[in-house]
Amino acid sequence: MNKQAILNLLGIARRAAELISGEETVLKAIRNQSAKLVFIAQDTGDASSKKFQDKCQFYQIKYDMTFNKQQLNQATGQKRTVYAVTQAGFARKFKELLNM
Repeated sequence: MNKQAILNLLGIARRAAELISGEETVLKAIRNQSAKLVFIAQDTGDASSKKFQDKCQFYQIKYDMTFNKQQLNQATGQKRTVYAVTQAGFARKFKELLNM
């Protein structure tokens, strides 16, 4: 797994407006199935982490917990703990890079 390539692609997805962030926004995207892949920071609080993992499993959306907040924040330029990729092409490339 090439972590740097994944982080670079996160930044590209954000600039392309295909990456959403923030707990409420991502929860809404999971519920309406517009989220194709969810990134949850490793160091997210236990309750939040469990909430997003459970939602993703219920709606059958893949999620990844490879990165911590600092890595995700640096890649995207935002201070968030959870991100969702909304475009299928980006999600497919992320899944390829993550070996999902």
